[in-house]
Amino acid sequence: MESKTLTPVQLTRQFLKANQRKSPGFILPLVGIALFLALPVFQPSYFIIDLATKVMIFGIFAATYDVMVGYTGVLSFGHSMFFGFGAYACAMFFRSMPDSPVLAIVLAFISATLLSTIVAAIMAFFSLRVATIFFAMITLAFASFTEILAIQFSAITGGEDGISLSLPEFFTLNYQSGLGVSGQVLLYYFILILCALMLFLMLRFTGSPFGRVLRSIRENEDRSEALGYRTFHFKLFSIVFSCVLASFCGILFALWLGFVSPESTLGIPITLNVLIMVLIGGLGSIYGGIIGAFVLQLLEGGLPQLRVIADEVFPQYPWLADITGRWLLLFGFLFVLIVFFFPYGIMGWFRLRQLAKKTK
Repeated sequence: MESKTLTPVQLTRQFLKANQRKSPGFILPLVGIALFLALPVFQPSYFIIDLATKVMIFGIFAATYDVMVGYTGVLSFGHSMFFGFGAYACAMFFRSMPDSPVLAIVLAFISATLLSTIVAAIMAFFSLRVATIFFAMITLAFASFTEILAIQFSAITGGEDGISLSLPEFFTLNYQSGLGVSGQVLLYYFILILCALMLFLMLRFTGSPFGRVLRSIRENEDRSEALGYRTFHFKLFSIVFSCVLASFCGILFALWLGFVSPESTLGIPITLNVLIMVLIGGLGSIYGGIIGAFVLQLLEGGLPQLRVIADEVFPQYPWLADITGRWLLLFGFLFVLIVFFFPYGIMGWFRLRQLAKKTK
């Protein structure tokens, strides 16, 4: 019996035709999107809006990383490089086209797509043929080299000083639109819409026949090859898909922050933070990265508030306020707790509980 060989193009066609009926897996993101839509109405404070926006951006960014690591089984330490591609593309177009903000955003998405596709394809083409750990080291070298270039070519990238974005009037904080909402809220909804589109795209991608092949490659690549699938092509396409969406997250982050620098968008710690988000939420689950981003952003953003509370409520214990100000210490402690009590992540823990109930 001859094995059927399917190319990525054929699988993509199946992906576009698959899952036409309603899937219960879309209920959870719809509920989450509804909550984010209502958030500016009930909690219009800048702290809440800023926290929710960062959760959305880094949650989708972590989900793109999970497509590569959790579904395909390819470990990369250079994912922040593509995040930085999008952020710098947005900043440069805004700097060169201050009078055409809409065109600048469109060109930023187009250029980020092209650049991320080319770089990811080249990096994957030469790296996927070696062992997994060598692929991780090569991606780390690519990311470090890109960060060095961003610092050295200060005439283009602004160097370590970075680039400040002059956002259009309809995205500024003080501008009031005809709808009676501030420009900040308009930008929030713009980011929410794009993050929702990327989320549904990844859900369809991972739930398609293409995504099932990726999971089979992750579990047993030799068996997938024996069945006739060209695993190299599938991994290549998955990496390019993940990296392009990561660059889109960089564009949204640059728009929200209004500033781009090598440290904030290209640094290796960004990839490590995203890796921790995926591990906290659970590998192989698009929702896991979003949950991990929520946990980390909530802790990181809420620590200054906890320090103020500790100073006011427990003034006799100054060490308590000092501990709440040490984010890296608490971050490491949190990671140890996750490894001990949630070795498969939060989503993995729920799945194991459901499996245990079914087997009883």
